[in-house]
Amino acid sequence: MAKIIVNGKNQEINENCSLLELIKTNNVLQPEMVSIQLNEEFVNRENYESTLLKDGDAVDFLYFMGGGQ
Repeated sequence: MAKIIVNGKNQEINENCSLLELIKTNNVLQPEMVSIQLNEEFVNRENYESTLLKDGDAVDFLYFMGGGQ
């Protein structure tokens, strides 16, 4: 098991968990609308499946909302 931080909260994951798996296990709503920062660096959507998480990583799911006038 690896310990990571997801949106500021501690979480344990299986070794070799990808960002795509993390999205699924966290039941992220509208995954096509989420951007991910890994250790404060944005990850390209096409790399979610190949990006593996390791102990101590910090992940943030970010939703960009449009609006305003």
